[in-house]
Amino acid sequence: MEYAGAVLDLDGTVYRGEELLSGVAETIETFRAADVQPLFFSNNPTKSRAAYVERLSGLGIEAEPDEVLSAGTVTTRFLAAEHGGDSAFLIGDPGLEAQFDDAGVDLVGDATNADVLVVSWTRDFGYGDMLAGYRALDAGATFYGTDPDLVIPTTGGMVPGSGAMINAVGGTMERAPEKILGKPSDEARLAALDALELAPERCFVVGDRLNTDIELGERAGMTTVLVRTGVTTDADLAESDVMPDHVVDSLADVPGVLGIDSA
Repeated sequence: MEYAGAVLDLDGTVYRGEELLSGVAETIETFRAADVQPLFFSNNPTKSRAAYVERLSGLGIEAEPDEVLSAGTVTTRFLAAEHGGDSAFLIGDPGLEAQFDDAGVDLVGDATNADVLVVSWTRDFGYGDMLAGYRALDAGATFYGTDPDLVIPTTGGMVPGSGAMINAVGGTMERAPEKILGKPSDEARLAALDALELAPERCFVVGDRLNTDIELGERAGMTTVLVRTGVTTDADLAESDVMPDHVVDSLADVPGVLGIDSA
């Protein structure tokens, strides 16, 4: 197979916390030299595309804004397209709020006046957020989440992610979100394919999570590669219904496994 596009997860695949993982810079150079277009796709919704470009540049990886997607990007686009005339209440990070503002999403401060409730990761999540979410749902708001990640990696270890906060808010009404918009949703899959403008069989996905990265690739019909540099353990893999096409130690092993040669 001659590949032309690579969907690359970020945290746990390209970097871990503030550190670029070994061999990643050289591997991305190999992809580009072999005319394999990288698309960096994170389920972290808090940063804009420009912020991701800046972060990658600081780690020695050059990228353009149109080579970056996130759960925040997908959620923002969805709200602008499907709820352009509706008001929204956000439980989430200021970085996601800024993305909504830039897209013209009508954010309201009173949860009971919201047509839409969006729940995402915020460091300051607490009882007040659960109460506001309950008020919004009780008043009839449509419920969305940005991404399903229950825990996320940090330099200090794993911490609760968006999925935990979505579950906490939904639990007040025993409701699940209408949609969770990050990987592996249909919206995320289409966003990746639209960005690459390639047939899925000419693309591969590399990531460290079975239920997001690998499931996205499986749903899209892409080749899937799980890396061991992130959250998934051998025990997780043995128990999973989602199986990658390849399992490697790190992103640096992908060119050899997939036969990608920069020469």
